Parts: sequence; structure tokens; C-alpha cells
Amino acid sequence: MVAKTRQTDNLQRTFLSSDSSVIAMILSVLASAFGVQSHKNYERDFNSGQIAGYIIIGIIFVALLVVSLALLVHFILN
Repeated sequence: MVAKTRQTDNLQRTFLSSDSSVIAMILSVLASAFGVQSHKNYERDFNSGQIAGYIIIGIIFVALLVVSLALLVHFILN
């Protein structure tokens, strides 16, 4: 498990140039939504000072989730 965490951290460092990039925010919101956010990343997010970006991405994620579930139910029932 520790090796997998290190591998994920290395992958994030490779693809992300800064901790406040949009990709880092998206990954952080997804990790939080699925309950797998590390405490280190949680602290980084709250200390970044860019709360508006996280809120906007979170709202978009929830809207997409609701729309996709509604479409799935619609196709199953028809």
C-alpha cells in the first residue's frame, strides 16, 4: 500500500507543474468525493487560498454526477 501511495505521489509530481493547477484541483475534488484524499493533500488544498476554484469544480462534478445518474435511470426504465 505504501508503494502504491509513493507511486501515485510521483505520478502527480510528474504531471502537475504546480500544486494550484486546475488538474491538481480536479484530482483533489475527485479524491475527496470518493473518500480517498490523503491528509497531506487535504492540508495543501486548504492552505492554497484558492477556495473558489475548488467550489466551482465541486459544483460541476456534482452537476455531472446528477445528470449522468438521471440519464442512467432514464435509459434503464425505457
